[in-house]
Amino acid sequence: QCELMTISFFNPDEVPQPKEKIKIEHFAVNVQPDRRRVQVTINVTPFLVRPNLAVVLLRDTGVDSVFVGDMTIIETMLNKMEFMMHVRGADDPAGNYILRTRLYFEEGVHQPYDEAELTFEIPTKPAEDD
Repeated sequence: QCELMTISFFNPDEVPQPKEKIKIEHFAVNVQPDRRRVQVTINVTPFLVRPNLAVVLLRDTGVDSVFVGDMTIIETMLNKMEFMMHVRGADDPAGNYILRTRLYFEEGVHQPYDEAELTFEIPTKPAEDD
């Protein structure tokens, strides 16, 4: 007799939802010690249809926002994700930043199902020890 085996990609307590119920549940950023990288954590509702995510990193100059980096995750298989983004285009990365993400499906990034935004600061370089 043959036994069937079920493989689940989600915690049994987390029931996959249809796309109209998918939301960004957790969105966080952690500045790395080198100040040139930020770790981005995104958790979304467990899903039946794989979502896309667009993430953009902007430097807030107080007058406008300057593009620093972006990434697109197409049809993710995981609902809990971590990525490393590099801060580009500045000799000294110290300053204020905006991190935005949009969760969307085949309709495109311009009609997101959910959005989130974080503001954070990259500190000035610590004093060198003698």
